[in-house]
Amino acid sequence: MSSDCCQTLTLPKPLVEFANKPMILHQVESLAAAGVTDIVLAVNYRPEIMASALKKVRQPSKLVVSLDSATNVLQYEKEYNINIEFSIETEPLGTAGPLKLAEKTLGKDDSPFFVLNSDVICDYPFQELADFHKAHGEEGTIVVTKVEEPSKYGVIVHKPDHPSRIDRFVEKPVEFVGNRINAGLYILNPSVLDRIELRPTSIEQETFPAIVKDGQLHSFDLEGFWMDVGQPKDFLSGTCLYLSSLTKKGSKKLEPPSKPYVYGGNVLVDPSAKIGKNCRIGPNVTIGPNVVVGDGVRLQRCVLLAGSRVKDHAWIKSTIVGWNSSIGKWARLENVSVLGDDVTIGDEIYVNGGSILPHKSIKANIDCKYNIARCVDLTNII
Repeated sequence: MSSDCCQTLTLPKPLVEFANKPMILHQVESLAAAGVTDIVLAVNYRPEIMASALKKVRQPSKLVVSLDSATNVLQYEKEYNINIEFSIETEPLGTAGPLKLAEKTLGKDDSPFFVLNSDVICDYPFQELADFHKAHGEEGTIVVTKVEEPSKYGVIVHKPDHPSRIDRFVEKPVEFVGNRINAGLYILNPSVLDRIELRPTSIEQETFPAIVKDGQLHSFDLEGFWMDVGQPKDFLSGTCLYLSSLTKKGSKKLEPPSKPYVYGGNVLVDPSAKIGKNCRIGPNVTIGPNVVVGDGVRLQRCVLLAGSRVKDHAWIKSTIVGWNSSIGKWARLENVSVLGDDVTIGDEIYVNGGSILPHKSIKANIDCKYNIARCVDLTNII
């Protein structure tokens, strides 16, 4: 999530739980399933926090992630038979510079490597992408996804005589030139590293145009759902898409419709959570570890992170409830409200949008009609 989201004030965004699992673990699992053995985590935002949160302890060949929140201890390396390295930038290097910084690992042989934005959630098609990249035999492949309003994005335009070879990029086109955009997933040959200098540089604005000029960049169409969940509203939308994908797959991770509190489906509940009587939950709700939901609570299109508590008869919609936060009786939260860690909402309080910083108590109504982040009146905070 972006710096506008309160959760990133407590944890680096790769560790924020998405559907009850740290976002980075969704990607790690998919990479490991595709046969990837080495993963480099490029850290540029508040690296000291990331370094302290991700403590690499060899016992041997084990990665232990220690968090102060209720997130479980994760043993990525042992469980997935992979090696994880941390590439910490002393200054932000953009989206291409970190690749050069990790050149020793990425360029150790002729094998292509994947590049992922940590904000992207989808059905990661790594094996299919690798096969496609190998088949065309050129320098790089960008995963693309179709959007309904391409004028809001940078659009990828293909060569007229080739369905996948990229001809150019058009930023926020006024006239329709295509509807495929960069999905934030790539596979690149190590030769791309020779195009990058060890300085702040953009892979989208500098590296890719250079590869396109040489006719060496292709696109791969992504099937299924996709969302960049870097903003709170997109985090909620991405959660809906992800839960819907689980439903389509018949996943047993979701609560069965026969549960008395499930309403509308797409409900994911950690086994340690406790649900009260006469609740109506769904559609599109995730409830994290050790969450306590009181009696008569209504939840829809929301995320309750670990350790949070919702008291009797509260009503929550389109909201992210931070770790260890408490929602009072008969309280109502909606319209992309975001609570940081350890926030207390009083009984019968109405919160309509906005973000509340960690460790705050709210004792008066908050109505951010235009959903301006952090628009909370400080007189209402203790």
